Amino acid sequence: MNIALLGYGRMGKSIETIALERHHKIVLKIENDTDNFDFSNTDVAIDFSVPTAAVSNIKKALDAGIPVISGTTGWLEHYNDIIDHCNAKDGTFLYASNFSLGVNIFFETNKKLSALMSTVDGYSTEIEEIHHTKKLDAPSGTAITLAEQIIENTDYNNWTLDTPKSNEIPIESKRIPDVPGTHEITYKSDIDTINIKHTAHSRQGFAFGAVVAAEWIKDKKGVFAMRDVLNING
Repeated sequence: MNIALLGYGRMGKSIETIALERHHKIVLKIENDTDNFDFSNTDVAIDFSVPTAAVSNIKKALDAGIPVISGTTGWLEHYNDIIDHCNAKDGTFLYASNFSLGVNIFFETNKKLSALMSTVDGYSTEIEEIHHTKKLDAPSGTAITLAEQIIENTDYNNWTLDTPKSNEIPIESKRIPDVPGTHEITYKSDIDTINIKHTAHSRQGFAFGAVVAAEWIKDKKGVFAMRDVLNING
């Protein structure tokens, strides 16, 4: 499979390593803002760029008829625009806030636990996420996904990085050197505390999941999520 890397930072380089190990070819690397997009001989584009470039990158690939995998966060106010653009082009698009296969299992665990917790009173909820100091956005896209899943199943209707109101989930974002990514959800009452936590040991899990998603999406049409890649029903 021939892959275009839209964004060639730390994640792009990790994806390149995994892709080459799995006998794919990297046919295009976009490191900075540029109009030099040559998608000839490209089967799939993987976007791990920056928020200011992601929308343009994705649209250019879709315009060229190239399926797009995107893991860039911080641009999701334009998500519906991208979906409309993809459908108008009869294209293929998959966005994930986190491509780690383990994190996507964690997402499913979070949904199930939040649904269970919604049936009992007396628990407050909080989220903590820790990433490396070079991460540009806060909170992480993964933390936002976790919060949105909890909101869907409970009486919370928002999340915040500030002092929370009664209907808001507090998210604490920490930036520490050389931390690939940690996410923890805590339910606390006067009686006990329940925690679920995912800790990434390296970037390899994110890169591996992105390449697996690219392999899965090749030759498909439509808008997908990692739940489709992992064949998670419901």
